[in-house]
Amino acid sequence: MAAAAANGAGGGGGVPRPTNPMVTPLLTDLYQFTMAYAYWKAGKHLDRAVFDLYFRKNPFGGEFTIFGGLEECIRFIANFKLTDTEIIFLRSAMPTCEDGFFEYLSSIDCSDVAVYAIPEGSVVFPKVPLMIIEGPVAVIQLLETPFLSLVNYASLVTTNAARHRLVAGKPKNLLEFGLRRAQGPDGGISASRYCYMGGFDATSNVAAGRLFGIPIRGTHSHAFVSSFMGLDDIIDRTLASSDGSNKCEDFVSLVQNWLARIKDAGSLRGTFRETNLSELAAFTSYALAFPNSFLALVDTYDVMRSGVPNFCAVALALNDMGYKAAGIRLDSGDLAYLSVETRKFFRAIEEEFGFIGFGKMNITASNDLNEETIDALNKQVSVSAKLYDFIHFLWLNEAPVGELQ
Repeated sequence: MAAAAANGAGGGGGVPRPTNPMVTPLLTDLYQFTMAYAYWKAGKHLDRAVFDLYFRKNPFGGEFTIFGGLEECIRFIANFKLTDTEIIFLRSAMPTCEDGFFEYLSSIDCSDVAVYAIPEGSVVFPKVPLMIIEGPVAVIQLLETPFLSLVNYASLVTTNAARHRLVAGKPKNLLEFGLRRAQGPDGGISASRYCYMGGFDATSNVAAGRLFGIPIRGTHSHAFVSSFMGLDDIIDRTLASSDGSNKCEDFVSLVQNWLARIKDAGSLRGTFRETNLSELAAFTSYALAFPNSFLALVDTYDVMRSGVPNFCAVALALNDMGYKAAGIRLDSGDLAYLSVETRKFFRAIEEEFGFIGFGKMNITASNDLNEETIDALNKQVSVSAKLYDFIHFLWLNEAPVGELQ
């Protein structure tokens, strides 16, 4: 076990404050303060006590849990100090308590508290203490609720992320895009952090990327695609080559030429007719903005008759300018079927135009994926399909309910 002693004086002795400013000594249940008063009234508040933090069963009916939240607990106790404003509030909430108790509360920190813990990120099991907290009983009592709050949700999300990683397998990229579905901003920040700890590769959450150094990823939405009316919407049509040696003055025309060539290609003739030109305009505009990382959402209208051909035209035009497209994203429909058909289309492009590697273009899936759907995709889609997964998953119904005793 790793051991840590916390010093609450001097702003935590250099230990940063909790990430969430709402994590203060008041982030607890009232009965923790009423018990502390009873300890103080009985003269027992300085008695040494040892509490264990553990949980009774694994979440999701699983066989393991991943321990998360330790760093935030250490930050909390290292900076534990009730402010004058907080003391005033407690006086109003506990009007029958003696003044001496509030003077005692004003004086306490966690300098006499020791924490022994399993390293954060470890695989843990029911009824095995994750943390052992030793110190004055009244102080430790005040730590119970915030410790459980900091550990339970963190461990839940980390475990869920690890389970998704196990189902998806190591080769897949798992990207957490759940902020908009999270349990508020606080839940969203924590979930992005602990998804990364649990094995995800990146997040869409820009704030989490800044706070925790998590790689951030993102493409575009259906709204972006539908915002274009046609190719005339694109004003600046120029694109410099990747090495800067030349410039295409009309990248839009280059894309249109490639679309015509794809349509007339022998193995692809008849697979589609007229694609949606507003979608083509959106793809072209996005490629002009991000030629080094162009990834298109192809299901706004019709995946195989519009989205995929339009993407290929833009990708081939980018290739002429020395860039390599990043791939596509599928966000609706039969993801397994569409990924297989898209892979066939990509391979046909490679064979028709001699674009080596185009057949292995990345395919990304998103929208309500979970362990069951990822497992089904893995079984339905061959390894050669290279299906990559976005995960929208922050609505979590189970928690490894911890206890501090």
